[in-house]
Amino acid sequence: MATRAAGRSEQVWITMDDGIRLAASLFLPASDAPQPCLLEALPYRKDDITSSYTEEYERLRDEFSYAVCRVDLRGTGSSQGVAVDEYPLREQDDLVAVVAWLAAQPWCDGGVGMYGTSYSGFNAIQVAMRRPPALKAIVPIYATDDRYTDDVHYMGGSLRLLDVVDYPTYMIAMNALPPVPSIAGPDWRERWHDRLDRTEPWLLRWLDEPLDGPYWRHGSLRDSSLDTGESYGNDYARIAVPTMVVAGWADGYRNNSFRTVAQLRDAGTPARLLAGPWSHMSAESALPGPHLDLVAELARWFDRWLRGADNGVDAEPPYTFFLRESGGAPEPDAAQVAGSWRSMPDWPNTTWRCPRSWAIGGGTRVLAVRADTGTAAWNSCAGRLPWGQPTDQRFDDAASLTWDLPTETEPLTLIGPGWVSLRVAADQPLASVSVKLCDVADDGTSTLITRGFLNLAHRAGHTEPVPLTPVEFTDVEVELETCAYTVLPGRRLRLSVSGVDWPNTVAPPRPVTLAVDGDRSTIHLPAPQNHDPAPRYDQGQRAVEGDAVAWRISDDVIDRVTTATVEHGSTWDIAGGTCTDRYSASVTVDRRTWRQTSTSTARFTLTWGETSVSTECAVELTADADHLTVAITLQAYDGAAVVSKRCWNHQAARRFG
Repeated sequence: MATRAAGRSEQVWITMDDGIRLAASLFLPASDAPQPCLLEALPYRKDDITSSYTEEYERLRDEFSYAVCRVDLRGTGSSQGVAVDEYPLREQDDLVAVVAWLAAQPWCDGGVGMYGTSYSGFNAIQVAMRRPPALKAIVPIYATDDRYTDDVHYMGGSLRLLDVVDYPTYMIAMNALPPVPSIAGPDWRERWHDRLDRTEPWLLRWLDEPLDGPYWRHGSLRDSSLDTGESYGNDYARIAVPTMVVAGWADGYRNNSFRTVAQLRDAGTPARLLAGPWSHMSAESALPGPHLDLVAELARWFDRWLRGADNGVDAEPPYTFFLRESGGAPEPDAAQVAGSWRSMPDWPNTTWRCPRSWAIGGGTRVLAVRADTGTAAWNSCAGRLPWGQPTDQRFDDAASLTWDLPTETEPLTLIGPGWVSLRVAADQPLASVSVKLCDVADDGTSTLITRGFLNLAHRAGHTEPVPLTPVEFTDVEVELETCAYTVLPGRRLRLSVSGVDWPNTVAPPRPVTLAVDGDRSTIHLPAPQNHDPAPRYDQGQRAVEGDAVAWRISDDVIDRVTTATVEHGSTWDIAGGTCTDRYSASVTVDRRTWRQTSTSTARFTLTWGETSVSTECAVELTADADHLTVAITLQAYDGAAVVSKRCWNHQAARRFG
């Protein structure tokens, strides 16, 4: 599409019913004719930390003639108020009001769309559940319909240990930064000090909510009736606006893909899936590729549902995805992976069960679980390095129970989620099971296809855990993460089972021995569906990484301690100055006692002319046999002077692992 005349940008305040003002940036087309408006709402500071998003907003404005609004959520960036938690009810109330405000502006034709990556994908789903009249379509990117099972807090009923050192840490430091002086005005320091005094770490609440329930159901589309006590039947029917879900097979929110689109379509809502091989990064540059121009795809979707354009997007197959296939050795920073774009006209609903099954066999086998098993795929949500792709799994396979399934003479295509039925026993009341499915080459290279994890106390559900009876066998089902993958002829399909997935999740409280009765265990995989070639998208470009990236696994042989360490940082230009982030973290496990620690430090520095401010957060979490103990220190600097120092110490019992 030819580039149109550049529009204009402006900063505005949107006042809420309680008087709090939200800071917003508007990107308005050059045309005087009213246009639909697209909204993205994030806590990640529009004017500095994520100021690079501006290029996307300008493209939507100048190439596709959309008005665009980017909002700093309450208590973040330059907006007033306090950020009390992620996705609070007040935040949804605010965004419903923002949608109405946008629709009433003279430059808007009354139609609003919401979209965004991760956090803004979540709130696009949540606001759509509220059904504001002016909201006409949404595009959640790398988000999910279930905050407990498929977010960064818990996995299979266990704490996501690695995520403690990442997202919670930098959000504490980010939420403590001041408003931008040129936007907030001369009293910006007063507002900053108020924010420093009143903002609490979100992590503390998350540690106090280890079980599913009303806290996690709030903002979850799946089974959200638990949040209100009302019955909605199919909860997905709460969303009536056309929805395009964008997912990545290397992203932690991949399970939202097929199931959400299928459920929305079953409820009569127009829905589309676009899933690539990507990590938690832009589809134009994510590791790995191939890539596509997602801005153009967004415009096609919104053109159809906000402008009524007869562009055929609703007549295309509703499921378009990249089907990976057997290729070279897995690399942590792979720029491209083998496969092809495919499409499907339909997808089974939730009553469908995988018809392709294999008995594992081999009798009963016993594993003395090694506490550090999992470092070859230690992060289930890849993103910008050092959060990279899984490496060769053969080293974790060697510390697991493994079964090689018969070699196929025809390509074996897996599309969707599968599961493993296991008959297991453990010598401890609190134990877990980690399952991985790998593609094994002739030279022994083992590539991860999909994984599953279950805290065995949660075998009957995530609301009322029941510890195991030691050494007594029990039957469990472990759901495998959604994938789209073809195993080529001559390759082997390997199932590996361990008792930990470390440090992706916290290991059980004490050393454990696991037994698996293979004769009464079965693997169930999604059978091939009718899938056709889809358009080949542009390859895109490899992402540019930060200027300080490290990713290390080390072994203290004498003390029997394994440590995973990451570091990264960047400096970039912002309006009137610079922004710098620096981050370092490590996670350790004692292989004798299974005591685990995570330590992390995140620091942000903003400069505007002669003014320089910084915040630094340090988080240390210890998981011993009985407790999770966390210590948090937050310091803020105005120039070289410390203007605030706050400390939190918190302990939660490990009742169910």
